[in-house]
Amino acid sequence: MQVPLFRLQCGCNSYDWGKNGQDSAAARYAAATPSDSFSVQDDKPYAELWMGTHPSLPSKDLNTGRSLLDLVADNQALMGSDITGKYNKKLPFLFKVLSINKALSIQAHPNKKLAEELHAKDPKNYPDDNHKPEMTLAITPFEGLCGFRPLKEIAHFLSTIPSLRELVGEEEAKALEEIANTSSPSEADAKSRLRSAFSSLMKSSKEKVAEKSHALLDLAKQGSISPGPSVNTSEELCELVQRCNSQFPEDIGLFVLFFLNLVKLQPGQAMYLKADDIHAYVSGDIIECMASSDNVIRAGFTPKFQDVNTLTDILTYDHNPPEQQLLQPVDYPYVTLNDKAYSSNSESLLYDPPIEEFSVVRTVLKKEGAKATFEGLAGPSIIICTSGEGTISVGPKKEDFKEGWVYFVGATAELVVESSAQEMVTFRAFCEIGDTAKHNGAH
Repeated sequence: MQVPLFRLQCGCNSYDWGKNGQDSAAARYAAATPSDSFSVQDDKPYAELWMGTHPSLPSKDLNTGRSLLDLVADNQALMGSDITGKYNKKLPFLFKVLSINKALSIQAHPNKKLAEELHAKDPKNYPDDNHKPEMTLAITPFEGLCGFRPLKEIAHFLSTIPSLRELVGEEEAKALEEIANTSSPSEADAKSRLRSAFSSLMKSSKEKVAEKSHALLDLAKQGSISPGPSVNTSEELCELVQRCNSQFPEDIGLFVLFFLNLVKLQPGQAMYLKADDIHAYVSGDIIECMASSDNVIRAGFTPKFQDVNTLTDILTYDHNPPEQQLLQPVDYPYVTLNDKAYSSNSESLLYDPPIEEFSVVRTVLKKEGAKATFEGLAGPSIIICTSGEGTISVGPKKEDFKEGWVYFVGATAELVVESSAQEMVTFRAFCEIGDTAKHNGAH
């Protein structure tokens, strides 16, 4: 039987929006595990480290070279019978590290039903039939666009940025302003007006967008974009327009900035993106966990295939302040053990979105010798060390655990992590099914 703890070799994708060379956490973590096929080049952008069984880039057992996809398919005990049965012998989640140097696509992910339809109709651009709710946890300070701004903010920008108003159209702009200034509009009416205005913007001709982008850029260079009721400052907005224009000149995304919340996360903060939520990442290094899918509906800030009609059709059109996009973690209860038995030397926080496929625990071991013992989980997990170093053990098997190293932990295995550095940080993605899910602690 496969020992329920083994180190993984994980693939790293190079996309244009990634960070170059050693600046990329994804590249550094990938390079921490020896590989004949991967070395970091200073002038090459590295975007995503993939940890999981997704067939596009499945992880491998470092010692045997076997793919994790084959290992869990052949050994039901590694995942537990419930998850093996429900998710067809594959991990239900895909765990990633993203290193973002430039904005990446304005996008949404389809729900399960739409994913099946898109995959059947266009398997080239929609490579699987699964939905893709996802969660973002910051490793470094992070900027992203997430969800539509409150309507009063959008209405303010429509009234103060002429080029934006011209692309949206006078009729749709007035209709949105009217609903934004209504004291208690129906949610259906508000979403309908927002949908009309946003769809009109997104379906503008490329020629018109290019023309109007120069007027927007002039406003930004003059420092003349008024933030109105938004939480952003004029300086932030003007800088963001100029930065995004340097990455994607004359792009529709420059105008989408004024429809979407600019969300800033500090390390350890998280946001959850349900299916059909619009978003785009702008900068930073993050941990990302999602249902095991690679389906993306794109419509801006990208050289890839764009599907504007599908995107504008499926969005939720929720319009809430940015703080409502954040996912608040809860304590993952356990007692830390170390030479002096101080319980203050580490903390674990559980990020638990309202779906079954995944949750993530972030553990910070705050001094040398700090130690945490986690009870066995009913399902599989993958754990990565993002800083510091120490050891990881299951039963008598004890292994080194260093920055960038990744381990698979089988179902029911009690796990011990111990730090040999001043601070050690780990992220662990897992899946459990049933009433006791996500509440097993550590001791």
